Amino acid sequence: MQLLTRETLFTLEKYAQIRDEFREDVMAHKRNRRLALGTNAMLYFEDQKTMQYQVQEMLRIEKIFEADAIQEELDAYNPLIPDGSNWKATFMVEFPDVDERRAMLGRLIGIENNVWIQIGDLPLIRPIADEDLERSDEDKTSAVHFLRFELSAEQVDALKNGAELAAGIDHDVYQVEIRPVAENIRRSLINDLD
Repeated sequence: MQLLTRETLFTLEKYAQIRDEFREDVMAHKRNRRLALGTNAMLYFEDQKTMQYQVQEMLRIEKIFEADAIQEELDAYNPLIPDGSNWKATFMVEFPDVDERRAMLGRLIGIENNVWIQIGDLPLIRPIADEDLERSDEDKTSAVHFLRFELSAEQVDALKNGAELAAGIDHDVYQVEIRPVAENIRRSLINDLD
């Protein structure tokens, strides 16, 4: 999957003209890339389109038009685009009540390392979490983590040849298993792989 460049972005003027249509297209695209892991955890699988939307919105909100500042945004978001042998996802722990969220983040330390994906009956794929910075400490975990799932050639081939996709979390405090992952999500994720 190609990384974003200044040339692939819309100018602020062009983006203002097409924003509503582009946003609608991206929201429809995201529906096939969102995987609920129970009632309080969600994986949002990122790709070039989801990251372009994030960058375009940042440029719009901050009114960024200078080349160096645009490049800073690209440098921040391009690492979240899969490279053909992996999936990259934003993992969110979601508790609407602030007090409950605070308490649960204290009990869910390390949950980002307990997320898993499985293709067919091949071994579980555990994520590489938070490569950019540490988001957990001894007192609590963050509500947001960035995960990278590396797939072997065997796993990619199995998925492309129809193997079931499953996902879950096996933390002491939060367990969930989704088997199988919905077909629309499975098909969308196959598009990220070479």
